[in-house]
Amino acid sequence: MVLFPKEFHISRSLKKTLRSGRYLTRVDNAFGEVIRACAAPRRSGPDTWLTREMIDAYEELHHLGFAHSIETYVGGRLAGGLYGVQLDRVFFGESMWSEERDASKAALARLIEECSARDIRLIDCQVASPHLASLGAREISRSEFAALLRRYARRVPSGSWSGNAAEPV
Repeated sequence: MVLFPKEFHISRSLKKTLRSGRYLTRVDNAFGEVIRACAAPRRSGPDTWLTREMIDAYEELHHLGFAHSIETYVGGRLAGGLYGVQLDRVFFGESMWSEERDASKAALARLIEECSARDIRLIDCQVASPHLASLGAREISRSEFAALLRRYARRVPSGSWSGNAAEPV
């Protein structure tokens, strides 16, 4: 499942939530905290796919400028976010988490803004879900995905996305 940033769909209720000013988003401000929150056990079960070694590898990718996080704060407290890996004009979304309603959606909305600013053309959502489809993501064939990767993804680190001001969303 992929999301083309230009096809991102924000529902009326999410637009209202984002306009409320309740959420503040930052970029590459708390990568380690976000990945560890994504690795924490969920209500659905105690297991996580993120091992200690994987977390270390993603943190190294972050240090090298390939991996990025978007954090959502509510009342100054980290309440949600997402992280992934960028190769040229493709962002591979790895995981997202939320402790507050719509906090991960606010992070995704900020990711779309960052993708637009950086000419990122494709977000790999990896796993299909009705929720992602409601936001504009769609399934494509493996051959189409491979063609898009050949077109848009190179092994060029983007560098840090930090330094961007926090933005209310």
